[in-house]
Amino acid sequence: MTTATVWRRFGPALIGLLAVLFLAGCPAPPKPPPPAVPPTAETALKRLAPEEIPDFADDLDYEGLDRALSQSIAFLRAAEPGREFRFGPDRYSAAHVLKSLEEFQGFIRTHPTARSLTAFIREKFRVYQSIGRDAQGEVLFTGYYEPLLKGSLERRPEFSFPVYPRPDDLVTIELGAFSEKFKGETIVGRLAGKRVVPYYERREIEQEGVLYNRVAPIAWVEDPVELFFLHIQGSGRIVLPDGRTLHVGYDGKNGRPYRSIGQLLIEEGRIPREEMSMQRIRAYLRANPSEVARVFSHNPSFVFFRVVPDGPLGALNFKLTPGRSLALDLKIFPPAALAFVETAKPLGDAFGNVTSWTSCRRFVLNQDSGGAITGAGRADLFWGSGPYAELAAGHLKHPGRLFFLVLNADAAPP
Repeated sequence: MTTATVWRRFGPALIGLLAVLFLAGCPAPPKPPPPAVPPTAETALKRLAPEEIPDFADDLDYEGLDRALSQSIAFLRAAEPGREFRFGPDRYSAAHVLKSLEEFQGFIRTHPTARSLTAFIREKFRVYQSIGRDAQGEVLFTGYYEPLLKGSLERRPEFSFPVYPRPDDLVTIELGAFSEKFKGETIVGRLAGKRVVPYYERREIEQEGVLYNRVAPIAWVEDPVELFFLHIQGSGRIVLPDGRTLHVGYDGKNGRPYRSIGQLLIEEGRIPREEMSMQRIRAYLRANPSEVARVFSHNPSFVFFRVVPDGPLGALNFKLTPGRSLALDLKIFPPAALAFVETAKPLGDAFGNVTSWTSCRRFVLNQDSGGAITGAGRADLFWGSGPYAELAAGHLKHPGRLFFLVLNADAAPP
């Protein structure tokens, strides 16, 4: 048998054997890290040791804080006294959280200095910090505001875009009623015969008109772009032709996932990431009206509204306070509770441009929620209404830290 014949018969097998032996001697590739476990109410907050507690200073006057505290106090007084509120690993009764806010409110009414306020908190309160989006405490802060739109109660040529109320055929199913493992989870849909199916998405509602002649709109507005941002903000005011103002507030959504049109425009190269803001999106859509339907359809989530006597109302059904009401994930953070934020806020000129950024450190109340505000690393600050509120809400997308405060256990009622 020639060498060539031997090689033809056994060469490939020898190469395979050598490859196996070589690979056996190589270290195994590192295993990919396990997927991050979503935070729960038990893990979203960590209690700080005394030396970890920050200094507390507030960049606003105490008047708005006093009003926001009163709203949370009213919510807690209406709660069952034995209802438990989770602050990370610890539980407190509604009565304890209520006492925390009442004592804090009484102290700020003395108009304390930052130094005396910090001393008061260190003596009487426990402080918790959100683990953030990185488990190191970094929270992404954004903002929202109350937009002003022009509209009419009747459809007119200049007012042709509907503001829809919650449809009668929209159903919400509490999955926890069927299994304990789904406690706190819900799905939204509609009945189709004897089946529950997903509710109509934005494209079907806006472009195909599936609700037309089936659901009577609350009002009609003149601008589809401003209507879309009303959906994003969740509440707003509609100025009618006779000068009256109609307050509308969030009354549910279609259950479809929220998808950011800003992220879409970044990925498509339409807007640079560093320039992204609500104002930049609006400018792009104004310059490219043929893109509006396509861009809006990227976000299948659709919001329904109701008329409110005086808005805007938050998730706790109380009026929000500009600069003091915060939207968080209410599944993991205690509702109505006192918090403290550290992030940034913009300074602007008379033309609505951001000229610089400065520190934003203030006390806030957890009084709202939002479709995109999920997990321990997201917070949405309500700025109110008007030009500055629109500027701040449109541009704020900055990291920061989030803290919660509650009276020491031995300082609250038994």
